[in-house]
Amino acid sequence: MPLVTVVLILVAVGVVLWLINAYIPMQGTIKGILNAVVVIAVVIWLLQVFGLLDSVTGLRVGR
Repeated sequence: MPLVTVVLILVAVGVVLWLINAYIPMQGTIKGILNAVVVIAVVIWLLQVFGLLDSVTGLRVGR
């Protein structure tokens, strides 16, 4: 995936998250949870895009 595409997707996710936080009335704790879920999802997606998550998914814990 080209770097420009990754940057555009990150900007789009950021703008959508900002719009949700600014214009949709929600309780502060719900906004915090929503922001955390989006950030975690974006970090996992970035790890997959750059191929760093493939080596982690091959690990096995236990037998």
